[in-house]
Amino acid sequence: MCHLGYWDRHKLDLKSPYRTVLRDNAIPTIFDLTSHLNNPHSRHRKRIKELSEDEIRTLKQKKIDETSEQEQKHKETNNSSTQNPSAEGADQQDEDILPLTLEEKENKEYLKSLFEILILMGKQNIPLDGHEADEIPEGLFTPDNFQALLECRINSGEEVLRKRFETTAVNTLFCSKTQQKQMLEICESCIREETLREVRDSHFFSIITDDVVDIAGEEHLPVLVRFVDESHNLREEFVGFLPYEADAEILAVKFHTTITEKWGLNMEYCRGQAYIVSSGFSSKMKVVASRLLEKYPQAIYTLCSSCALNMWLAKSVPVVGVSVALGTMEEVCSFFLRSPQLLLELDNVISVLFQNSEERGKELKEICHSQWTGRHDAFEILVDLLQALVLCLDSINSDTNIRWNNCIAGRAFILCSAVTDFDFIVTIVVLKNVLSFTRAFGKNLQGQTSDVFFAASSLTAVLHSLNEVMENIEVYHEFWFEEATNLANKLDIQMKLPGKFRRAQQGNLDSQLSSESYYKETLSVPTVEHIIQELKDIFSEQHLKALKCLSLVPSVMGQLKFNTSEEHHADMYRSDLPNPDTLSAELHCWRIKWKHRGKDIELPSTIYEALHLPDIKFFPNVYALLKVLCILPVMKVENERYENGRKRLKAYLRNTLTDQRSSNLALLNINFDIKHDLDLMVDTYIKLYTTKSELPTDNSETIENT
Repeated sequence: MCHLGYWDRHKLDLKSPYRTVLRDNAIPTIFDLTSHLNNPHSRHRKRIKELSEDEIRTLKQKKIDETSEQEQKHKETNNSSTQNPSAEGADQQDEDILPLTLEEKENKEYLKSLFEILILMGKQNIPLDGHEADEIPEGLFTPDNFQALLECRINSGEEVLRKRFETTAVNTLFCSKTQQKQMLEICESCIREETLREVRDSHFFSIITDDVVDIAGEEHLPVLVRFVDESHNLREEFVGFLPYEADAEILAVKFHTTITEKWGLNMEYCRGQAYIVSSGFSSKMKVVASRLLEKYPQAIYTLCSSCALNMWLAKSVPVVGVSVALGTMEEVCSFFLRSPQLLLELDNVISVLFQNSEERGKELKEICHSQWTGRHDAFEILVDLLQALVLCLDSINSDTNIRWNNCIAGRAFILCSAVTDFDFIVTIVVLKNVLSFTRAFGKNLQGQTSDVFFAASSLTAVLHSLNEVMENIEVYHEFWFEEATNLANKLDIQMKLPGKFRRAQQGNLDSQLSSESYYKETLSVPTVEHIIQELKDIFSEQHLKALKCLSLVPSVMGQLKFNTSEEHHADMYRSDLPNPDTLSAELHCWRIKWKHRGKDIELPSTIYEALHLPDIKFFPNVYALLKVLCILPVMKVENERYENGRKRLKAYLRNTLTDQRSSNLALLNINFDIKHDLDLMVDTYIKLYTTKSELPTDNSETIENT
């Protein structure tokens, strides 16, 4: 069955005695095959009658009286069920109607208590395990955190748990690891479904993954979805982790299967995909993007607004030296941010070095107090700071006053060695110069809506500049290598080729390869070539057309003197519009509305503001287009309140030790404010893992008597 949004009134057969009969040529304007699944009011749950002790006793006596008759018919019934499966289904239906016994009611209350404890542990980020085995003295049994919370609730007077505890054997776990895992999976699924239900209601969405993370020793991809909710707010929510696969093709298949089959999202409604990954994983995620594009051409591969374009490009460069340099940058930044004393030490060094340029020194100090490695100009900052970083790290390592502990001093020594390597210096100088051509372009992409619109028009000029660099790479590389050499000499760093290359050349007497030629062939050429290709891949023709549709935003329209042509660019979204045939007329009305507005009325400057206009529903096609454009990963989330998914994910990873992380508990912690239905969780558990006659303790595990 399908739910019809509305029908053209001219398609109704008004002469029919039945007012709802449609003409033979009637065509529906909107189909929604799944709305009834997501409507909470359409779930008709059976009400369970609670029986008194007398009623239970009467029912039991009645069953005993009927036992002899049932036994006589038992064989006959089995034969009938084998021949007629529908009869078995009817019997099952009758069984479902039977009211719960007191034992079953207590069992449900017991399960509800267990789920409450697991949800509490997830929201408060309490790991399931307690003390490590080697921490516990021999002969002493110490419960894990889950068992300890159970005992606490029992001691606090919870009758249901106390009864179950008293009937549990002394040498069994009160709630086994297997049962905990089963219940956690149900918790995770139910919490995720609340978010996914909203995604399905909004129809269109985009998929974003963050950098690969370690969950208890296994690599996982964090997955987020972008969608516009019923209040017209763009939201970015975390929906779970996917196990990472080393084989790109297998990863692409599992990625698609999980999203469509396990999570139930229809990828036909996916309008964007973006993958924020470190350099080692970039090529594999690009394969995932390509496979999804083959199946779903409208799932445009884009940049993500939360990542600066220059850092995105640098992470995707397939050069080992670039990956090493990026990792060193992150470690140096994290090292100084770990302690106010370390930052103060760096500030003092900067003050001495920039005495003749106090304004730049002050600016660099402020930058050092932030996560500067994510900036558009990160490589320029690093080159300017390099001397200060080397001097500061060296002073920490060789401090004679013992102000720093061995851990900090040792780390400073390692980092100082890394940043004074000539290979590192050449790499950051080349990246600084190559990415200077994309810096302004990338900065505009993270700017206002009008900046993003005009940035799309400037891509051609950016590619032209990079192609010119590629054509004259000999000249450009000569300048870059000279800059790197001067910087190395300033820091008293010896210029040399990487050790691996030197060892390979020891037996080759004919090799005349110089350091300059080596870095041109292994660094400059592949970096420029890759960045040109990556820009073309990210900013495909479809992506640029989508960004051109941003002229729908009134402030952009005003800057273009209301001389816009959205209809031509909006063709790619024609199937997403409620009334595509009226698009031209509607766009004309939209332009006239803002062109002839009152003097005191300001033009909305963002999609967010346009979506919240009180009369936006009078422009259904414009409204649909704005919603689709809004969810493109390249567009920033205007209201930071609705970007909680990524922030909470970072907080969870920062605050939780690797071996204590759990993909199930992580979802509960990150989505702690999402409502949950305990009854649904209990019913799901009973349906999947128990029968009405079973007790959860049947899943318990025997432990050794200590």
